[in-house]
Amino acid sequence: MSPIEKGYKQVNGIKLYYEIYGTGKPLVLIHGGGSSILYDFKEVIARLEDKFQLIGIDLQNHGRSEHRYIPETFEQDADDIAALLAELQIGKASFWGFSNGGNTVMQVAHRHPQLVEKLIVASAFYKRNGMIDGFFESMSQATLESMPEAFKINFLALNRTSQSWRTFLIKTAKECRHLKIGMMRS
Repeated sequence: MSPIEKGYKQVNGIKLYYEIYGTGKPLVLIHGGGSSILYDFKEVIARLEDKFQLIGIDLQNHGRSEHRYIPETFEQDADDIAALLAELQIGKASFWGFSNGGNTVMQVAHRHPQLVEKLIVASAFYKRNGMIDGFFESMSQATLESMPEAFKINFLALNRTSQSWRTFLIKTAKECRHLKIGMMRS
């Protein structure tokens, strides 16, 4: 399993990393919070690369993509995805979003409906109160020590610095305090 294309595209003031596998109708893969393309979709890519053109994108402050000091929101991520697809000259695609990626692809459909063929939303929630009690409070107080070891290992393998990890945690904690989910606000 090797990408047929990979690299960075400059969009909305940031270099976003992407990988493309296979050929066919485009299916954009959007990872969950704290994750990256292959961490969430390695098995999916192995099973579907002979059926679709799979386009994995590392969102801002994740994986190999750059960090930037603006609010990290599902809306901003949706706009980044739309801009990256324009750079890749992809006019319409299906989208598969896992966890936070599911919330992001819902925003792609809301903000850029002309891009969307179909949506697959996995393990996401539509309303803030759809999460278990205490989830957002615990995330807003996250520390390097409290994060799951698998996420730390994956993040540091792609970023190489603990400062990047600290920046990620600070932004994640801040955004959890102000997070808006789906099209609803409660």
